[in-house]
Amino acid sequence: MSEMKENEKRELTDEEIEIEEEEGISVTSFVFEWANAFMVALIVVVLLLTFVFRQVTVSGHSMTDTLNDKDRLIISSFMYKPQYGDIVVISHGENYSDPIIKRVIATEGQSLSIDYDTGEVSVDGVILDETYIKGTTIRLRNSLDIPDKIPDGYVFVMGDNREGSLDSRSTEIGLIPVENIIGKVELRIYPLSQFGNVN
Repeated sequence: MSEMKENEKRELTDEEIEIEEEEGISVTSFVFEWANAFMVALIVVVLLLTFVFRQVTVSGHSMTDTLNDKDRLIISSFMYKPQYGDIVVISHGENYSDPIIKRVIATEGQSLSIDYDTGEVSVDGVILDETYIKGTTIRLRNSLDIPDKIPDGYVFVMGDNREGSLDSRSTEIGLIPVENIIGKVELRIYPLSQFGNVN
């Protein structure tokens, strides 16, 4: 009788050991799966930030009041084609080596005219309703002779702060080759009080 009790005790102990081993395996498995999922997510984020989205910081006041100095932005570049009104980051201008942020005003094939007496900007004969600008669209030094039509592969850009922006109105920036556009501004992430889309 006492031998049977000893056997039952031994069996119970073996079962408990098996349960502990299974728990150990499931914890290890959980940690491994979690680490694997984390690594996959990290790789996806790195790829997105490398090839699709980038973070940039505004430097200067040419886009005031739409954007301000030190604002942090997310831009996208994947399969991007410039459109009127897009705010874009440009690698450089004709004689300007630093990246700049401007708004696309006219794209290839469009005609553009600026009446510097009234400050009105017309694209394809239609006066633009530019509610986003600060100041008046003035003539800049080294003024660019705007072609009858924007050539293929180029865009005309201006800053929203029209009296404080060096842009396509000047030969120092000139028309922008589309290939020099790094991406379109999608989101402001800093300051947090202004977090959201940018138009």
